Amino acid sequence: MSLEDDSLDYHEADPPGKIEIATTKPTNTQRDLSLAYSPGVAGPCRRIAENPDDVYRYTAKGNLVGVISNGSAVLGLGDIGATASKPVMEGKGVLFKRFADIDVFDVELDLEDPESMIAATKAMGPTFGGINLEDIKAPECFEIEETLREEMSIPVFHDDQHGTAIISGAALLNAAEIAGKEVSELDVVFSGAGASAIASARFYVSLGVREENITMCDSSGIITEARAEEVNEYKRQFARDVPEGDLSDAMAGADVLVGLSIGGIVSPEMVRSMAENPIIFAMANPDPEITYEDAKAARDDTVIMATGRSDYPNQVNNVLGFPFIFRGALDVRATEINEEMKVACAEALADLAKQDVPDAVVKAYGDQPLQFGSEYILPKPVDPRVLFEVAPAVAQAAISSGAAREEVELDEYRERLEARLGKSREMMRVVLNKAKSDPKRVALAEGEDEKMIRAAFQMREEGIAEPLLIGNREEIRTTVSDLGLEFEPNVVDLSEAELDEYADRLYDLRQRKGFTRSEAADMVRRDSNYLGSVMVETGDADALLTGLTHHYPSALRPPLQVIGTAEDANYAAGVYLLTFKSRIVFCVDVTVNQSPSAEVLAEVTRHTADLVRRFNVEPRAAMLSYSNFGSVDNEGTRKPREAARMLRRDPDADFPVDGEMQADTAVVEEILNGTYDFADLEEPANVLVFPNLEAGNIGYKLLQRLGGAEAIGPMLVGMDKPVHVLQRGDEVKDIVNLAAVAVVDAQKQ
Repeated sequence: MSLEDDSLDYHEADPPGKIEIATTKPTNTQRDLSLAYSPGVAGPCRRIAENPDDVYRYTAKGNLVGVISNGSAVLGLGDIGATASKPVMEGKGVLFKRFADIDVFDVELDLEDPESMIAATKAMGPTFGGINLEDIKAPECFEIEETLREEMSIPVFHDDQHGTAIISGAALLNAAEIAGKEVSELDVVFSGAGASAIASARFYVSLGVREENITMCDSSGIITEARAEEVNEYKRQFARDVPEGDLSDAMAGADVLVGLSIGGIVSPEMVRSMAENPIIFAMANPDPEITYEDAKAARDDTVIMATGRSDYPNQVNNVLGFPFIFRGALDVRATEINEEMKVACAEALADLAKQDVPDAVVKAYGDQPLQFGSEYILPKPVDPRVLFEVAPAVAQAAISSGAAREEVELDEYRERLEARLGKSREMMRVVLNKAKSDPKRVALAEGEDEKMIRAAFQMREEGIAEPLLIGNREEIRTTVSDLGLEFEPNVVDLSEAELDEYADRLYDLRQRKGFTRSEAADMVRRDSNYLGSVMVETGDADALLTGLTHHYPSALRPPLQVIGTAEDANYAAGVYLLTFKSRIVFCVDVTVNQSPSAEVLAEVTRHTADLVRRFNVEPRAAMLSYSNFGSVDNEGTRKPREAARMLRRDPDADFPVDGEMQADTAVVEEILNGTYDFADLEEPANVLVFPNLEAGNIGYKLLQRLGGAEAIGPMLVGMDKPVHVLQRGDEVKDIVNLAAVAVVDAQKQ
């Protein structure tokens, strides 16, 4: 099937289209409905009538954007009319929701003249917190946006103009840096003089490009002062006092070509005529002004190339801008989106491209290298960090420029934005903040691994921990340099360090358990898991992370032998935190104890409760089984039942616990408090204790994969000092998260 056939099937599948309206409050009972509508809804109506600003308090206006178009200039399709443009506008709504959690009503207006568009849009002002104008032809789009910005008190933004300008502007800042050129000295040529080209040229001036250094070409050639009277007022701004000529004349000696015209109009010869290390943004879609391959092959020096396509490096994609610009504007209730806010967005995007890229983003792009340079001057749209880097920058610019009606504290605001990306980020932020309050030394046993090095850099940068990389110093330094990370790692080199004291200590601990003195010395010299474990045991490190390149049992064995379990523990256990949209659960034991007794179940539950409280959550534990409170009586069901009894009798177990019970009984309030109203749990459990390792491992993986849960862990409980064993293949963020958990463990000790 062709792409068009696939797209038709995609849009036609029931329900047709791409968006729906969902409720955010309960609507299950008669009382719920009376609150949502008549008669209860009269209350907020009266409050808003008394104080119009209360509309942001009692309705969704503050998170609702109108995507408004007349379909007169739909990208790649032209003037197809309002009705035919609706799939595009629905798609815009999908992007707003997916990337910035902003709700959208798309409004297609069957209107042509600017006055009618202005009047209709302005009349919808009470509905929306912001207006995104879309696919309106030039030059009418300029008049419509300018008038609405003046006459409306909410942000109005024509993305076709400013989106391309902002994103390509961010690319320009980084491309100039890589090419070793000052922005103010760039000679910039535009191929195309439509809405996006004019807006981009204006925006480049805001970024520091001198207006007299901009040459703009339309279908008739260079826009010169001699042609000023024959072009519209918007093109006229960029008429230059130069001889008439065509695009090839304009490009000779230019530093930058910005293509916003049609495909295939730039030749390799025209690229060769440009200045050294040229910057080419060929953004015509679907076919660029010159192909990536032809532009790169035209020169021997560095050609920094960007296009509007996703199958080449450096895609100039508007989705990097508009969701996050509106997010920041809405959250401070800005009256407009001004030049300062747009510049802040571009600068934040440029800065983000210089940072280490998350593993999940690299995987999404086929594991291709993503590192700041000529092939990576813009972040990728799926990078979750764009939200909490760009939106705060825009919000701060709105506050500083006087456009904001509310102020935000930026650190708190970033945390709120992270929470929009998922419950796991909200939960981890609690632990990360605790870790930052008193960072500890975390030994990383696999210190030569690239992921460990990147994680160490992030720990240091974020102030979470002081990482100690165990491995070859020169190999680690080479990797740091190759990754472009600016930090001097703290390395424990097995070939350089004085390890006799560690060997002596390992021998003391294991001399009656199979180790000779020479074997102990050999172990600390060649096995970083043993060395890291002894460092923690002797107090030279506060915590240990390992397991990234080892099987879980082999990684766990050295810390169990050297550090051992806590004084009040005989068993360690593995815990996963699973986060869903509106709830969290801790699953135990999922990695260590194969067939635990009632005593083991009770002990690991108690230690898990301590862990849960480090996330600022009060534990409620359910001992799981296939039986409900004695409905089946055999050896298997008696173990969780007895474990629950033991915990209820334990004065140190100061949390509610019950069981044995089935999984749905534990998590569904109607079953727990309806059918089993005698249960000691008044609310659904958030600690799920599985009867054995097989059930636990299967259970948490099904919840993660089929239930759409995000997982944090495995976190090891019951150890005498903080140790966490990673899963092979964990990402950098998983390492950093577990390091934060380990630091908080160490703080408690």
